[in-house]
Amino acid sequence: LASVRSNDTKYPYRANSYVIYLSNWIEQKSVLSISNSDGVRETTLYVKPRETQKEIWEGRIIGPEGVLSNWPVDSSNSILDFENSIKSRLSKYSNLYLIIGIDPDIDNIIQKYWHKEILDPRVHLDEMRSIKSDSEIDLMKIACSISSDAHIKAMAISRPGIGEWEIQASIEGHFTMCRSTNSYNPIVGGGDNSTILHYSTNSETIGGDEMVLVDAGCEVNGYASDITRTWPVSGKFTQPQRDIYELVLKAELAAIDACQAGSPWINMHKASSEVLARGLIDLGILNCSYEEALGKNFDGEYRKFFMHGTGHMLGLDVHDVGGGRQGDKPGPELSPGMVVTVEPGLYFASWRNDISVPKKYSGIGVRIEDDVLITEDGPVVLTDMCPKTIDEIESIVGSAL
Repeated sequence: LASVRSNDTKYPYRANSYVIYLSNWIEQKSVLSISNSDGVRETTLYVKPRETQKEIWEGRIIGPEGVLSNWPVDSSNSILDFENSIKSRLSKYSNLYLIIGIDPDIDNIIQKYWHKEILDPRVHLDEMRSIKSDSEIDLMKIACSISSDAHIKAMAISRPGIGEWEIQASIEGHFTMCRSTNSYNPIVGGGDNSTILHYSTNSETIGGDEMVLVDAGCEVNGYASDITRTWPVSGKFTQPQRDIYELVLKAELAAIDACQAGSPWINMHKASSEVLARGLIDLGILNCSYEEALGKNFDGEYRKFFMHGTGHMLGLDVHDVGGGRQGDKPGPELSPGMVVTVEPGLYFASWRNDISVPKKYSGIGVRIEDDVLITEDGPVVLTDMCPKTIDEIESIVGSAL
């Protein structure tokens, strides 16, 4: 369903990820039906019928006839006929799977004629979606390449006094030029704004001695990338910025190394957490034992500055299905074909009254995020073309000015 932005203006429509996965269908007001009777499978797409007056205003509608010409389904009908069609078909089946909550109108029709238990197909579909096919991985590689280039271009135009919105415009402009779209709303936080995990205003100027944290990715044919980089807009890291950046980078590299096929999800969080806890003590930010810093369940003092998990699944959704988002839980076992993000960070907000840090680190926020493919031979970083060493970043920032 399209969401209303205001009055009669709507946000751009984005198809449900399960429908994209099963059919690559992206038009609104549609239903995909997959039936299996006596071992015979039948797929049907119910779609909007052609309507000249509507198409004049809103664009072409593919219609049932167009579906059969271009989509690998067995049949296609008008969505206007859905109720009559499904009413006659439901009596043939003993089980019904439906993702409830996507379209209330469809839910009501189904529940009107089906009075037994409705099963949730996501328990099966999520397992399928968590392992990417070669063609899915190829799309994600394209998205990662586009997003990497967008970050590089944003670094190159950065300068003292640049607006967060300028960096956002540069990134989104590159996405559009490459015929991709945002996979989520970009985060462009300069200075203290970099310490706000889901900062979205992107409306302030960035001072010459400040860094900017940019979390932005695109999607290609529905498949997402998700990259975060942090850099000084002056082109040179101060020593306190360097201290924090090098610690986060060390944690990220350790977490990537932990992304081995057959290992539990928690291993990557364990790897990054151990590095961060030790580093915060070494920098004098934490004045406690290593055991107190880390905690028995990764809940120690270091969590004051690293509040989120180390990563999440990535695919048709930027926070994709398959589990694993909470870093302190065992999570799924990593398997070849999974794509995960690895994104440790440290955040020292000057406005927080529940923490105490050396003044030189106040207002610094750093996150470094890459997209990693799990393979039998070890982790493959799909975003390795996006610079992240200090030398690389300092050589790029401001180079387009």
